[in-house]
Amino acid sequence: MTEPKPARILVIDDEAPIRRFLAIVLGAGGFEMLEADRGRLGVERTATAAPDAVLLDLGLPDMDGKAVIQAIREWSSVPILVLSVRDAETEKIAALDAGADDYVTKPFSTGELLARLRALLRSRGERNAEPAAIRIGGLEIDLASRTVSVDGQAVKLTRKEFDVVALLARNAGKLVGHRQLLTTIWGPAHVADTHYLRIAIGHVREKIGDDAADPRFILTEPGVGYRLVDARNAAQA
Repeated sequence: MTEPKPARILVIDDEAPIRRFLAIVLGAGGFEMLEADRGRLGVERTATAAPDAVLLDLGLPDMDGKAVIQAIREWSSVPILVLSVRDAETEKIAALDAGADDYVTKPFSTGELLARLRALLRSRGERNAEPAAIRIGGLEIDLASRTVSVDGQAVKLTRKEFDVVALLARNAGKLVGHRQLLTTIWGPAHVADTHYLRIAIGHVREKIGDDAADPRFILTEPGVGYRLVDARNAAQA
């Protein structure tokens, strides 16, 4: 019988010594640790790596941790546990109101941290293993190797292009708004830069052979966002 995969915990903290310490603590607790040293990178990795929980510091160099929570909560219910030196009640309330599930003040007891983390994971029920690849008609997105193919033919995408496709694939069939895509992939500072997204979608369509006028995979909701579907099968249904 194969061993179950360890739960993946994304640590978003700009202090390397804290990340090294948490790697030891989480490893001893049976978890796999992912890391990000900036808020925007943390939001991206939440989307592309699908962690089972997030440990988040509020004092990040590029954006406040509460903004990170709000960005993630626009599209994900992943458990978020805040680890912060900010011990004021107002800070805790603001983080919880933004969408955090729990709050632990630094310095913290490793035993308490692991117990709270296990409680958060239990509250979400048994973990559903994410498939290594997502198939939508003839389009295959391999999340582990960050590769894409259409009808068995490999397609070369840039990092941003892949991240856009991966986020759409994780929400296959659902409308993903401009704001969510821009905030997740480019960061909150670019939430109004819809031309970034328009250019990336255009390049993706060209590479996967998707005609905007007669789309096979990417449907456009004008002024709102995009939806990834198997349009050929949907039309026949």
